[in-house]
Amino acid sequence: MKTRFNTYDIVCIVTELQKLIGMRVNQIYDIDNRTYLIRLQRTEEKVVLLLESGNRLHTTAFEWPKNVAPSGFTMKLRKHLKNKRLESLTQVGCDRIVNLQFGTGEAAYHVILELYDRGNVLLCDYEMTILNVLRPHAEGEEVRFVVREKYPLQRAKQNTGPISEAAIREGIENAQAGTALRNVLNPLLNCGPSVIDHVLLKRDLLACKVRGKKAEEGEQPAETGKKRKQKQKDTAKYGSKEFSLDSDMTNLMEAVVEAQEMMEKASSAPSKGFVIQKEEKRPTQSGEEESFFVNVEYHPFPFQQFNDRPCKEFESFDASVDEFHSTLEGQKIDLKAMQQERDAMKKLTNVRTDHAKRLEELTKNQLVDRDRAELITRNQELVDKAIYVIQSALANQLAWPEIQEMVKTAQAEQNPVALIIKQLKLEVNSISLQLSDPYSNLEEDSDEEDNDDEDRERLEPMVVDVDLCLSAFANARKYYDQKRIAARKEQKTIESSGKALKSAERRTHQTLKEVKTMTNISKARKVYWFEKFYWFISSENYLVIGGRDQQQNEMIVKRYMRPTDIYVHAEIQGASSVVIRNPSGNEVPPKTLLEAGTMAISYSVAWDAKVVTSAYWVKSDQVSKTAPTGEYLGTGSFMIRGKKNFLPPCQLVLGMSFMFRLEDSSVERHRGERRVRQFGEDDDGSLSRQTSVDTEKLSTVSEEVEIDLEKDDDENGKSSSDSDDESGVKYPDTHVKIDHDTGRVTLKSDALMERLTSIEEKPENTIYLGDDKPYIIPADPRPSKKKQQKKKGKEPIIEEQPESKTQSDEEDSRGDGKLGQMKRGQKGKLKKMKKYKDQDEDERKQRMEILKSDGRGAKEKKKKAQEEELKKFNRRNVAARKPREPVEGEELDETPAAADVDMLDFLTGAPVEEDELLFAVPVIAPYQTLHNYKFKVKLTPGTGRRGKASKMAVMIFQKDKNCTNREKDLLRSVKEEMIARNIPGKVKLSAPQLQKFKK
Repeated sequence: MKTRFNTYDIVCIVTELQKLIGMRVNQIYDIDNRTYLIRLQRTEEKVVLLLESGNRLHTTAFEWPKNVAPSGFTMKLRKHLKNKRLESLTQVGCDRIVNLQFGTGEAAYHVILELYDRGNVLLCDYEMTILNVLRPHAEGEEVRFVVREKYPLQRAKQNTGPISEAAIREGIENAQAGTALRNVLNPLLNCGPSVIDHVLLKRDLLACKVRGKKAEEGEQPAETGKKRKQKQKDTAKYGSKEFSLDSDMTNLMEAVVEAQEMMEKASSAPSKGFVIQKEEKRPTQSGEEESFFVNVEYHPFPFQQFNDRPCKEFESFDASVDEFHSTLEGQKIDLKAMQQERDAMKKLTNVRTDHAKRLEELTKNQLVDRDRAELITRNQELVDKAIYVIQSALANQLAWPEIQEMVKTAQAEQNPVALIIKQLKLEVNSISLQLSDPYSNLEEDSDEEDNDDEDRERLEPMVVDVDLCLSAFANARKYYDQKRIAARKEQKTIESSGKALKSAERRTHQTLKEVKTMTNISKARKVYWFEKFYWFISSENYLVIGGRDQQQNEMIVKRYMRPTDIYVHAEIQGASSVVIRNPSGNEVPPKTLLEAGTMAISYSVAWDAKVVTSAYWVKSDQVSKTAPTGEYLGTGSFMIRGKKNFLPPCQLVLGMSFMFRLEDSSVERHRGERRVRQFGEDDDGSLSRQTSVDTEKLSTVSEEVEIDLEKDDDENGKSSSDSDDESGVKYPDTHVKIDHDTGRVTLKSDALMERLTSIEEKPENTIYLGDDKPYIIPADPRPSKKKQQKKKGKEPIIEEQPESKTQSDEEDSRGDGKLGQMKRGQKGKLKKMKKYKDQDEDERKQRMEILKSDGRGAKEKKKKAQEEELKKFNRRNVAARKPREPVEGEELDETPAAADVDMLDFLTGAPVEEDELLFAVPVIAPYQTLHNYKFKVKLTPGTGRRGKASKMAVMIFQKDKNCTNREKDLLRSVKEEMIARNIPGKVKLSAPQLQKFKK
C-alpha cells in the first residue's frame, strides 16, 4: 500500500497548490507528532493544508481529530507564522523537499518539509537559519540539522537538464549483472518509479535485466524478503529477458524522452487524480460472497501498469490524496470486519467438514465390520481350527516365543491352518487371521440352480482379529453387533449433527450481522469535543466539563470558558476545575450547580479518602490567571476574586450510564426531557397537588410540598389574618420545612425566618447564591412514605405558624408526642419568638441602636462594599473577557453559543422503541442526574477496579429485559477503556440483583 509521495507526485502537488499563494495563516494544529494542519484563509475562502513529515502534502476537507494540547513545535509555528501570507510554495531542486515561504523580506519564514527517508519539518528564518526542527540529527560532521544552524539548500539534487544517452549507457554498463533495468534508471532520471514503469511497459522493456558487470564476492547487496517477493511477482507477470545495448537502446531512449516530457507537463498544469483499488470478497449471511474495493495506491496519471486494476478517478490529484488518506481508517475497519467474517465462515465450514467426516467414518466402519463378520462366517472351520491350535498350545503352558516358532514351522510346511495366522496378539488374547472369500475363485454353475451362490457378494481378502475366548460364530456375531451399534450411532450423529449444524449456522449468521453492525456503528461514531474532558449533561440540559489534570484545567478556563459560564471548584487537593456552559446567559439553576459541585469533589482526593466536603461556584469574570504581586500561579491554578458562593456538602455518589445519539427524525420526540423544572413540578410536567391546611391528607410523592393558605373569602367574609389586611399583604411568603423522618411539615413566615434563623441552620434543599436569596432545589421523586406512616398508626401533621400565633410552637416545646422530638437549638428559638412576638421593626431598630449595633444595615454595607469591589475588578478585566483576542499559544472556543444546546438535543439517556439510534456514548455523572435514564448503576468509593466495574455495568445493561437488540449492539460496540477512563478511582458498583450477575 502506497502512503508516501515520490518525485512525480511532488511535482504534481506543488503545481496544484500554487492556488494557495496569497492566503494568510489563520491557525495551526497538530494531529500527531509528525502531522500538522495549517488553516489558511483569503476573504471568503478557507483551506486546510496538511503536512506529514516524510509522507505527504495536500489540502484536506476531512475533519481530522486534533491533539488535546498543541505541541511545542506547533506553538513555535503559531508564534512565527500566525497571520503571515503564503508567498511561495516550491520544490527544492528536483529533490523530495518542499519549501513553503510565509511573509517577505526580513519578516519571511520558511517551513521545509522533507518527504524522504524518515522525513523532517524545519522552521527557518529569512536567512535559512533553523529556528526549530521536528527531528534534530546530524549527517556527518559538517551537516547538522539543529537550531541556529543554516539549512543546506545546496545539498538537494539539482535539475541538470535532459540526460544524455552516454550517461544512461554508462549506468547500464556499471550496474551489476542481473539488475532490473527499472532499478538502473531510477537514480538517473529522478522522475519516480511509477513513471519509469509506465514508459518501459509501453515498449516491452519492463522485464529486462542488464548484463552489466559481474559482482565480486561480498559486493552483492542483501535482498530483503519483500524485494524478493516483488521480484518474483514481476517475473511471473512480465517475464524476464536480457537487455541488449545494441537492439534495445533506441527504444530505451524514447522511453527516457517520454518520461522527461511527462515531468515537464506535470510542472506546467495541474493533473487529475487516480486511486488504484483492489477487489476483495467478503462472505454474506446467504453464503455467497460480495465484492468491495480497497484503496491501494494514488497517482496523478493513469499509468499503464494499472490498466487491469479497478480505478477511481478524481478531478485533481490533491483530492485523490485526501480521499485516500481520509478513508484509510474506515478501510482498516472494513478489512478487520472482513477478517472476522472469514473466521466465522471458516468455523462454519470446519463444523460441516467434521460432520461429513464423522458420518463417512461411521459408514465405513459398518461396511468393514460386516465384511469381517462375513469372512469369519465363510471360513468358520479354518477359524475354529486356528483358535483351537493356539488355545491348545497355551493350555500346554508353552511360552509365547515357542508358540510363535511352532506357527512358523507349520507355515513352512504349508499347513493351511497355520498359513492364515498373520500375527499373534497374545497380550490381548487375540490373533490376526488373513481371511479371503472361499467362493471368489469358484466359477458359477451354468444352470444357476444355486440362487445363494448367485446372490452372494464376493469379498476382498482382509486381516481379521479374532478373540481366542470366543468361537468363530461368536466372533462373527461380535462384529455384527459392532455394525449395528455403529448404525445406531450414525443415526444419532445425523440427528445431533443436524442440530449442531443449524446452531453453528445461526451463530455464524449472528456473527456476520454483528460484525456488519459494529462496522456501521464505528463509521458513524462521532467523537465529541468535550469527551476529552470529564463531562456530563446536567438534569437541566447544561453541558458540564472538568479537567483531567492541571493542564486540562487551564485549557478549560482559558479556551472553553465564556463570559456567561459558571466556574465550579473545591478547596481540596486534586479537585477538578469545572465549567458549566451557559450559552443563554440566564441564571444557572441551583440543581445544576449542585451536580457540578459533586463532579468537582468526586474527581479529587476526596473520592479515595471518602471525605464529604463542599464546593463553591463563581462567575467567569471572577477567575483570573493574574497572581498577586510577588506570587506565582502554577499550571492549572487560578486566582478567584470576590465572593465564593459555597454549595451544600456534596455526596460522593456517581452513576454510570449511556447516552444515545438520535437520528434527526427522532430528536423532536425527546426535546425538553432535560429542562429546568419549576418548584413543585414533577418529571411528567404536571404540578404536585396543593394541600389545604384544613385537609387531613398530605401528598408525599416528592419532597416538594406546596401549601395553599388561601381561604374562601365568600364563606368567611374576611381574610385569614387581621394583620394581613392592615399590612396589605393577603398571602405572606412562607418557608416550607419538611422533616423526612417524621413526615412533619412546618410553615413559617419568611420575615420572621430572616430575623431569627441562624446561618448555621439553613432550610433543607435551600442554597444561598450570594445575594441572600434562597433558592429551593427541586429534589428527585422518591417512593411515598405514606404507607409506612399508616402502618405506624400516625398521620403526617401539617402545622401552620403565622407571624401572630405561636400556639403550635408552644405545643411543640411541651414535647407533644404527635409532633415528634424538637431539633437542637429549636427550643431557644421558640423562646425568642415568644419574647419578641409583639415587637415591630421600628422598636427593633431603636433597640439595636442602643446596643450600638447596625444589625441588618451592617450586612447591607458589607454587601455593598463587596459589590463595589467586584465591579472594580470587572472593569479591570472586561477587556480581557468580552471579547478578547487569544494570547499567544491560546486558542479560543469557536463553537457558536446556540450550537451547544442544539448538539445536546441529539443525545438522550432514555431512548424509546420508535427511536433510530446511531451510536452510544458512555457517561459518568452525579447519580441524581441520571434519574430518568434507561440504564444506570450507582458508583461509590470502594475497592473494585474501574475496568471490571465498567464491564459488569455493560453486562447488566445488556441483560435488561427492556434492552432492545439495537441498544445491545450499540453497547457492545463501546470499548471498555472509553467507559473506565472517566471513573474517579477505586469504585463500588451498586445495582439491583447485582449478586445474580456476578454469579
